[in-house]
Amino acid sequence: MLDEQDLKRALTSKKIIAVKDWDDLVSEAKTKKVALPQLLVDKKILDDEKLAEISASFVDVQYVDLKKLGSIAKEVLLLVPEPIAHRHQVVAFGKEGDKLELAMVDPDDLETRDGIKKKTSLTIVPFLISKSSLEWGLNQYHTSLEAEFAKIVSKQEREGGEETEDVTEKLKEMAEEIPVVRVVDTLLEYAVLEKASDIHIEPQEKEVIVRYRIDGVLHEVMTLPKVIHPALIARIKVITNLKIDEHRLPQDGRFKIEKDNYKISLRVSTIPVFDGEKVVMRLLDESARALTLEELGFIHRNHDTILKNVKKPHGALLVTGPTGSGKSTTLYTVISMLNVKGVNISTIEDPIEYHVEGVNQMQVNPKIGLTFAIGLRALLRQDPNVIMIGEIRDRETAEEAVHAALTGHIVLSTLHTNNAAGALPRLLDIGVEPYLIASTINAVVGQRLTRQACQDCKQEYRMDEKDEQGLRGEFNLDRLLEVLKREGFVEKKIKSLTELTFYKGAGCDKCGGTGYKGRKGIFEVLEVTPEIQDLILKHAPTSQIQDKAVEQGMIMMWEDGFIKCLQGKTTIEEILRVSKE
Repeated sequence: MLDEQDLKRALTSKKIIAVKDWDDLVSEAKTKKVALPQLLVDKKILDDEKLAEISASFVDVQYVDLKKLGSIAKEVLLLVPEPIAHRHQVVAFGKEGDKLELAMVDPDDLETRDGIKKKTSLTIVPFLISKSSLEWGLNQYHTSLEAEFAKIVSKQEREGGEETEDVTEKLKEMAEEIPVVRVVDTLLEYAVLEKASDIHIEPQEKEVIVRYRIDGVLHEVMTLPKVIHPALIARIKVITNLKIDEHRLPQDGRFKIEKDNYKISLRVSTIPVFDGEKVVMRLLDESARALTLEELGFIHRNHDTILKNVKKPHGALLVTGPTGSGKSTTLYTVISMLNVKGVNISTIEDPIEYHVEGVNQMQVNPKIGLTFAIGLRALLRQDPNVIMIGEIRDRETAEEAVHAALTGHIVLSTLHTNNAAGALPRLLDIGVEPYLIASTINAVVGQRLTRQACQDCKQEYRMDEKDEQGLRGEFNLDRLLEVLKREGFVEKKIKSLTELTFYKGAGCDKCGGTGYKGRKGIFEVLEVTPEIQDLILKHAPTSQIQDKAVEQGMIMMWEDGFIKCLQGKTTIEEILRVSKE
């Protein structure tokens, strides 16, 4: 794109800005921490159309103002699905033969151009546009959709009938209309492409908002006209086998989508909200292989502790953390390590997230009385070697789990606590006897998921003393420096974090400008040693158990996070964010 010197030559040669004023504008942009082109627009020295036109002349790309086109042919516009247009800031506006005219805020985005070329099998002719022109172009999706759905709705209304059966049949017919099918298929296809974990469809008073959860953070990807909402929800209910005419009660269902390169299971939940029905779809990649402990992010000490304890002939391994912290993924990894011939592995889950070949998986069903405790009791009569319990929620399940571990089984489960040390007092609070906890729990893993620094645009930097001082209010940095030396992550003892190199993503096309792409875990692994067992028997609080574990060499979760910052896998900002969960 246009660099600062090109912009200076363009504006001074056209006498839009005097040369003597240029340095003042550059200084003001730095002070306000805004891009120089944006400052020029804000100060009304240029409008964004004029800026785009000047930029195009310097980067040897044609300029277009979409607002002057009147309208864009629907068949051309829809060659690029709306989520892709929003995400990559492009609009298809013209087609001649095998050439597609593509309006772009950044014509240098070769990855987007190549992706659309492969999808459409057309040669891409890039045009530079302004931000306001882009907004106008993106609004054409609404105009086109709204018109199509208005026709569908008016058609159904003309056919009349207000009986419940007629309304249901009308919704079924609307769900099969091509525009409705296309919108749902596009939402699913793009969510898979972006590696989203969830799709949120949220009705508002005048529109429908669609958001994807990508790397743990929700991003708004598109807004749809409100008229589409009934047909959109009906389509999702049809493919999920839910009741189309039930709008007042929550519903749950599942369906699958399969393509040549992926197989995704979707867990669907609908709830009634003020402006209609909200839908959340959880995406589970069934084609994904089980990760190794190293791929999950376990560093050598934590990795060795896990291996040592899963090799024991009996006992329990617990994984703790909040919802969405990757606990199930860790358990599936451990199961894949234990899943060999000659071993019988059985699970009781809610729900079954991934099917594992060779493992007997059972799903709880409270409606018919199949709870974790009852399911676990049944599994114990199935001659298991390894048992996985999706979650320990109550005393009955906890007692069954520890008794299973006591009688020669390996037990894997999750628990909702903030850290590893908190799991042991939590079991006491539930009502499990201290001697049972002390004699059956082998190790506890505490974890969080952090967004991974984009490996395509990450940059090195050194923090200054002010930054370090701010961190001292959050973390024990002196202890961190000792851990880094002890674990071999620095060659010599250092006195300050300012001596170390950290990383952060600058933002690029591959990470959508966020600086993050993918997620990695940060962990702490507490091994239940004889000293920890004594503390459990004495009903010691979480703080005492944690202090003893740290004294014995446990790397705390935030310390593991800083190690991954040094390795360029995540950022200090992410460690600060997840440490507050």
